[in-house]
Amino acid sequence: MFATPDESHRGSPDDSPDPRNRPAGCPLPGIVAAFTPRLAEFAFEPGFTAAVDQHAAELRELLNDQGPGLLPRPLDREELSDYALGFLDALAEIGWREPVGYDYAVHRLTAICWLVRQDGLLAV
Repeated sequence: MFATPDESHRGSPDDSPDPRNRPAGCPLPGIVAAFTPRLAEFAFEPGFTAAVDQHAAELRELLNDQGPGLLPRPLDREELSDYALGFLDALAEIGWREPVGYDYAVHRLTAICWLVRQDGLLAV
């Protein structure tokens, strides 16, 4: 969300400090661009991997992705996009900046990135 000159913080899903100033559209490409590098950390950070997996599971449950017979249905891009917009808005309200390490928001945004990639939600 916010880029700072301080190297203790990394860039974020978009360059605008206020999500209301972002161009209209889906936030998912920006989240994927910003958090795909975090997926490489799965190879050497099992705790991070587990946390992201839990967040992904919570998101699937939250977005009610069960179909008939309790079989998982693919995530809906629009539903995940709406959730991501709300989450980014909440982060903007509290002035969140992406830390070098991990926090709840990093776990959640990385999980969104993972789900987008896993479910092919950016494919046209």
